[in-house]
Amino acid sequence: MKEAKSIIEAYRKVNFSTQKAALATVMRVHGSSYRRPGARMLMTDDGRWTGAISGGCLEGDALRKARQAILNNRPSLVTYDTMDDNSATSLGVGLGCNGIIDVLIEPINELDIFNSIHLLEKFVEKGELAVMATVFDSSIAENPYQGQRFLLNGLGEKYSTIGHANLEALIAADAQKAFVANRPAICQYTVDDAMVEVLVETLHPGIQLVIFGGGFDAAPVTSMAKNLGWAVTVTDDCIAHLGAKRFPDAENVTLCQRDHVSTDIVFKRFSAAILMSHNYKYDYAVLKELIKNPPAYLGIMGPKKRFDKMVDQLKEEGIYPGDAWAATVHSPIGLDLGAETPDEIALSVIAEIQAFFNNSKGGYLKHLDGPIHDRSAYDDRLLNNIYEQLNATGSKKGKA
Repeated sequence: MKEAKSIIEAYRKVNFSTQKAALATVMRVHGSSYRRPGARMLMTDDGRWTGAISGGCLEGDALRKARQAILNNRPSLVTYDTMDDNSATSLGVGLGCNGIIDVLIEPINELDIFNSIHLLEKFVEKGELAVMATVFDSSIAENPYQGQRFLLNGLGEKYSTIGHANLEALIAADAQKAFVANRPAICQYTVDDAMVEVLVETLHPGIQLVIFGGGFDAAPVTSMAKNLGWAVTVTDDCIAHLGAKRFPDAENVTLCQRDHVSTDIVFKRFSAAILMSHNYKYDYAVLKELIKNPPAYLGIMGPKKRFDKMVDQLKEEGIYPGDAWAATVHSPIGLDLGAETPDEIALSVIAEIQAFFNNSKGGYLKHLDGPIHDRSAYDDRLLNNIYEQLNATGSKKGKA
């Protein structure tokens, strides 16, 4: 969401009477890459860009390709081979990322109300999970559908520039499945005896973080979350804790009485709530309200025995939801980083929430048996074929 907002903001500042713009989007990755499918970069013909498609090594060449796409007034698919250091000599850098990256570069027509940036705007405006499908490759040399898109949001609204009814129907069916899978996929369709490849990606609305308690240690949590593009709300039932100057990075700073939490605070699919007032009575009262209106993630600051006391009190009052519910509560909150200071604790908390919504355990990457990012069996087979061909021919020349 943060990158999408930055790209939209940069797009709105482009003076199209004197400038031209293009969008580069990572469509497919075989092997390893710094960015994954769906990464975007807006470029203007004066050499400026917003966003990124790599760790900084491909952007300069993509800018040159963008100028050519603008000149030709049509999208192009560019393949970067970073299988080893020697394969990237044409770019003037040694990448060695062990991957092949397909990037769609398309000129932006500011008069097209359904251009790729305007579709991103529609996603951001709604703030809901959405699926975007982009046609990027075909078995025929002149792909009439390249760059056409289909957007479906969680409210059931759709926007499409797909110029083929059967292709749009096939994409729409896979877009519905993507809401459940919540991960990018390359879909292949046969249209008029031609094979068409489409990136179907999930557009994440970003995490909504609600912090209950306006203490001094809530400020670094707010700042880190804001830097990630999360929407942060800080709330308390004491007005003295909610000075705007204390939380300049919060999207909302609001007074909410503890017994109104279940009605005044609205949680979404990607909502996280943190109880960190250090006031036991306040945190317990809010916890009882959150049982009625649970967020996806709930964390409580403090030692385990503090939450155990809350559980005992819930049992005494006859409102304990059960051990299955208690197991979902993150208390003590945060990853085990050895954190001591408020900033370190904030890092621990934010890291755990990020791991939770990405379904990750948050351990050392070096202990993973497989790749950092999920890869399909199709990608693994293709990458193995590429390695076999390289070994058979002895050729390691890249293309870009």
